[in-house]
Amino acid sequence: MMRKCAQCDSRKGMVRFKDETFTIEHAGMTAKVEGLSGWRCEACSEIEFDPASARRYAAAGDALVMRDRERQSKEIRRIRRKLGLSQVAAARLTGGGHNAFSRYERGEAAPLPAVINLFRLLDKHPELLADLVA
Repeated sequence: MMRKCAQCDSRKGMVRFKDETFTIEHAGMTAKVEGLSGWRCEACSEIEFDPASARRYAAAGDALVMRDRERQSKEIRRIRRKLGLSQVAAARLTGGGHNAFSRYERGEAAPLPAVINLFRLLDKHPELLADLVA
């Protein structure tokens, strides 16, 4: 019996693959995951990993996300300190809760892109902080 693609519903069928290497990208970082197996649609190239391969692929992607979150938390902490702001003052500036920056800096939560962009802008132009807190 032919395996049908869940993505495109093609009857062309899914073709088995084994021991392939896939590259995962996130925030400018990459990771290669070797030895993956599963099914590939001949019509749309959709991939369906075997359960063990799916877990390994997901774990590698999660690791990249955590590395990015750690990088962001260090960057946010560095900039906040450079600006002489407490975590509470930084949270007030960005409209977050009283412990938002503590969670960002511990890597427990990811700041919104707007928060990251604001702090990167203030890193380059710290004189703008006076306009924001006035």
